[in-house]
Amino acid sequence: MPSERRSPKDFARKLRRESSKAEAILWKTLRNRQLDGFKFVRQEPVGPYIVDFLCRSTKLVVEIDGATHSTEEEVARDNVRTAWLLARGYRTIRFRNADIYEAMDWVTVEILNALTAR
Repeated sequence: MPSERRSPKDFARKLRRESSKAEAILWKTLRNRQLDGFKFVRQEPVGPYIVDFLCRSTKLVVEIDGATHSTEEEVARDNVRTAWLLARGYRTIRFRNADIYEAMDWVTVEILNALTAR
């Protein structure tokens, strides 16, 4: 029986439904243009990737990394992804789950700085 392939949009919808606790916390800050009027979308397909959060107008990608992003293999995969996005004009900033839980004010300032940096 052939496996059913999901479209990137379907997979992104699934990821939105099953977001991590850290992603849900950050989304409360980013949604509805609450962060200085910048519009964000979450779990957005960009080329072959699905990014956690994207501000399309500034091409800023915000990634939240859980424990699975700590192995050498995952770090290397993230570096390839970041380079691919950068080559297409997207800037990526990354935070750990712990950053969201322990330093949300700092995370918010860092995102604002990245949004307004040119």
